[in-house]
Amino acid sequence: MAYLNECRFLNKPAGQLKMQFLRLSSLKLRGIKTFACIALVLFSAQGLAVEFNAIDTAKSKINFTSKLMGSTINGSFDQFGGVVNFNPDNPEKAKADIWIALASFNAGGDELRDEAQGKEWFNSKVFPRAQFISEAIKKLSVNKLEIKGKLTIKNKTLPLTMVADYQAQGKQMIFNGSFELMRLSYDLGAAAWADTKSVANEVPVKVHLVLNPK
Repeated sequence: MAYLNECRFLNKPAGQLKMQFLRLSSLKLRGIKTFACIALVLFSAQGLAVEFNAIDTAKSKINFTSKLMGSTINGSFDQFGGVVNFNPDNPEKAKADIWIALASFNAGGDELRDEAQGKEWFNSKVFPRAQFISEAIKKLSVNKLEIKGKLTIKNKTLPLTMVADYQAQGKQMIFNGSFELMRLSYDLGAAAWADTKSVANEVPVKVHLVLNPK
């Protein structure tokens, strides 16, 4: 049968053979173009990773825990912002510059909040903001980073290391980081408040950042 088919093909007029050859060539060319377009789209999608740099402050949180007279106090800072540049395909190149309004300290009752704004604590009228600037980021494992930088409070700048997990959630990127702040290193709590039996020196801090794409 294959032989007969070949004979029929060869016995066709030259014009018909030419037309059939052109059709076959056109089909092959279309196939090559289609494959090239698909490959281009795939490689372009890989090269154009989404970059996240806008903090969704309505969904983000900065919380802390403190020990006061043996009791646990949970609190937060309700006003913060800054600039973050994060590409999930190249997380070690990420950068962060975050500020916190110290007057937005929110813990306990009115008396405690007023005390926290005084000279012995934040002295927020003179030093209204704390600031963290990242300097080096290291990938520890899948979706887990070590972030090193400098934290400034009351004009004192000290090294800070934070460990953070991240994951995509819909069109947003979610970060959950934590570190331990040593309050006395920043002169937080002078005079009688410097006694660590009254107020613990260690202050665990949790950072929950929700980032929107560029």
